[in-house]
Amino acid sequence: MINNIAAIDLFCGIGGLSYGFKKVGINVKAGLDIDSSCRYAFETNCDAKFINQDILKITGNELNALYGENEIKVLVGCAPCQPFSTYSYKNNQEKDQRWKLLDEFSRLIKEVKPVIVSMENVPTLLNFKTAPVFLNFVKSLEADGYFVWYDIVYAPDYGIPQKRKRLVLLASKKGEIKLLPPTHLPVNYVSVKEAIGDLDKIKSGETSQNDFLHKASKLSEKNLKRIKQSKPGGSWKRDWDDDLKLECHKKEKGKTYVSIYGRMKWDEPSPTMTTFCTGIGNGRFGHPEQDRAISLREASIFQSFPKDYKFVEKIEDLKITQLSRHIGNAVPPKLGEIIGKSIIEHLKEYL
Repeated sequence: MINNIAAIDLFCGIGGLSYGFKKVGINVKAGLDIDSSCRYAFETNCDAKFINQDILKITGNELNALYGENEIKVLVGCAPCQPFSTYSYKNNQEKDQRWKLLDEFSRLIKEVKPVIVSMENVPTLLNFKTAPVFLNFVKSLEADGYFVWYDIVYAPDYGIPQKRKRLVLLASKKGEIKLLPPTHLPVNYVSVKEAIGDLDKIKSGETSQNDFLHKASKLSEKNLKRIKQSKPGGSWKRDWDDDLKLECHKKEKGKTYVSIYGRMKWDEPSPTMTTFCTGIGNGRFGHPEQDRAISLREASIFQSFPKDYKFVEKIEDLKITQLSRHIGNAVPPKLGEIIGKSIIEHLKEYL
């Protein structure tokens, strides 16, 4: 029976979660996403069908048709996290239709009736007491007879070289379920050095001759001066000459953004990868030694994608901004593996 687990991945993106499931032996039947540019990476790496459709328009009957007759149904998803940021909650709650996506996930759970459900999202989803979209999601699961577990998961605890915190939920019709315990401790967290220290040296705007994804964005002359004055783990407030500091950051509010234009430290996991992780002006995304922002390949490695993961079919298809968004939005595959293993171990106990 354990070999008969089948999953459908809602909001699948380029397949980080599905790839992790595939690695541990869960049969991924399909992934659904509204962004057609994710198709190649998902289908090529996950060996599963990509459904380019809006979740608002798909039905439970359509999803159920993808499962085999005797398969143990698993339904998973990571709704886009941007609407659940603090900024979006304060400013765009009524305008941003993506708030409804978690409700649509609930609708499909009711229609599909999977044995196992999993959801991954930003930790701030727990903080919206006046906008209880997550609480409603949990209550809906419990009302349908699911045992529900959720917690904030710290990625380095599972061998992911990135200080990423995510809300992970697991729910089961069979009995109590939870994520497997951490595999790593602070003494053996995977560091930036261990993750990318062996890659070719490249300059700002250059591409490695051995890997076209090991490509760094071109820095302006002024940003090149800024990165040269930046120290690993340091801050523009301490490290830069005054003429390099931005006017907005000299203001009281701007002084709190100390990590932008910063360099990573070799001996720690990287900062959280975002959709803008290949630009130094968006966070601490500077290489520890080389005068540039991290490359697409480095960003993908920090997300725990293997070096042979196929993101685009050919070099002509490579778009830095688009792929940065895909990588930053992805569920780290190693986290997908842990979620998958947790599901398998749970089912072994109850079947």
